[in-house]
Amino acid sequence: MKQLFIISALICMTVFQAFGQDRITGHQFATRSEVIAQNGMAATSHPLATQIALDILKKGGSAVDAAIAANAALGLMEPTGCGIGGDLFAIIWDAESGRLHGLNASGRSPKTLTREYFIENGYQYIPQRGALTVSVPGTVDGWFEMHEKFGRLPMTDILQPSIDYARQGFPVTELIAYYLERSAPVLGRFPNFAETYMPAGQMPQKGEIFKNPYLANTYETIAREGRDAFYRGDIARTIETYIRDNGGFLSFEDMAAHTSTWVDPVSTNYRGYDVWQLPPNGQGIAVLQILNILETYDIASMGLYSAEYIHLFVEAKKLAFEDRAHYYADMDFSPVPVNRLISKEYAEERRQLIDPQRAARRYDPGIPEQPNTIYLTVADKDGNMVSLIQSNYRGMGSGMTPPGLGFVIQNRGEGFTLSPGYFNTYEPGKRPFHTIIPGFITKDGQPHISFGVMGGAMQPQGHAQIVINLIDFGMNLQEAGDAPRIHHTGSSEPTGQRMTNGGTLNLESGFPYETIRTLMGKGHTIQWANGPFGGYQAIMWDPVNKVYYGASESRKDGQAAGY
Repeated sequence: MKQLFIISALICMTVFQAFGQDRITGHQFATRSEVIAQNGMAATSHPLATQIALDILKKGGSAVDAAIAANAALGLMEPTGCGIGGDLFAIIWDAESGRLHGLNASGRSPKTLTREYFIENGYQYIPQRGALTVSVPGTVDGWFEMHEKFGRLPMTDILQPSIDYARQGFPVTELIAYYLERSAPVLGRFPNFAETYMPAGQMPQKGEIFKNPYLANTYETIAREGRDAFYRGDIARTIETYIRDNGGFLSFEDMAAHTSTWVDPVSTNYRGYDVWQLPPNGQGIAVLQILNILETYDIASMGLYSAEYIHLFVEAKKLAFEDRAHYYADMDFSPVPVNRLISKEYAEERRQLIDPQRAARRYDPGIPEQPNTIYLTVADKDGNMVSLIQSNYRGMGSGMTPPGLGFVIQNRGEGFTLSPGYFNTYEPGKRPFHTIIPGFITKDGQPHISFGVMGGAMQPQGHAQIVINLIDFGMNLQEAGDAPRIHHTGSSEPTGQRMTNGGTLNLESGFPYETIRTLMGKGHTIQWANGPFGGYQAIMWDPVNKVYYGASESRKDGQAAGY
């Protein structure tokens, strides 16, 4: 009966999609045209943040300046996905040097909290919420690292638009109001959360003007006094006292010791395009593993809606995610064999495990040779491009809301496993496994596309699908994000969970019933779901016409705009 209900729902959604409004140009599923501009482009998950980024560009700011300004605005306007209590990763194309730079601005676990503490107190997993799940928030240090290297305007100018909006207020969008309402019963029990986000006794509703004067004060302090005001000043002291009072271990010393790390992005070549990701502790190299496995198949001839393509994609994802669960971790603690994992030779070995007619119920990880989130992208008139992703994890994070500061601290500590023997097993002073990943594509050594897809474990799947949509299926930048998506769940996880039953395949509306029926015949468990398919932004450089193309997620509030 359950399967019949799922099939009926999928048929209804497919029929609805088939009779949707026809477009004059482009694919039927595409929601709108790309944005095209000469001097600069910004694509973020909130229209007001996009406008702030453009204003910074017009004032002479660099792409990095505009990205920081937009990120600060999103921390205010979209606290359900990000904020300065979280972490940040970025890939930056520097036009002057003609190369990519990677920044890992993720924080580490408290140095006085041990795995033994969790075990002795009866924990099998690190909890989802509360003080025990927090790690050092790395975003503010990430801002200043990027700004020192690539900034032009003073930080006071960069943060002022968000300070003004925090004091004067801004209208809450429909989607953010929905997520805020869902957060209230889960996080409202934590001290100071309601004072910050529910001043009228409830979460702000759609269209309501919301103010956050605490965050305005915090931003002003950071703009005036620099990153040390956050990590070595009163803000750090406030965080320490609050976390300790609520049973946690994050200390002033943990905050003061924090540093970001500049890293070299890693890549694979997919049909003539170099696709770039950051190395672990994030999951970006899963994108490269999936693409390497799929590269030998003639995906273009299969078609977007074919069961053959979807089956191969899901099986490649399963293989990559087994390695993700076993090997991806803080490389300061574990010898992650990145070069081997993203090699063509290793992909060939793993590809042999795929049965083209049957979905695998489980895979084992390979044996390599040893040696809710926001995404934004900005490009400036000088050719610099920034691919930036930032998150609290699980929407609004841990629920820990230090008094008078205006933000929630992340719960990234949940990304560790307490099981012994894993690369990602909890240790003090260690970076947890991270889901947030920025993406970038170059062609013949020149910048091509800065892009990202939000949404936890959906992110590598989404990145790979965007690349395939662009390169194999010939879609434009907006169509590549609007096309119906594939989302497989139930793979093994870095927290110790193992896939045993093949997982569940979620297909977005638009896939035909014949495809669904064929996939079920191959052994896939199909489920319809509303909402887990991620959020997308992208900017593409056209070297012939000397213009930028911008695209933004149609499923959310995002906007791409240029000038």
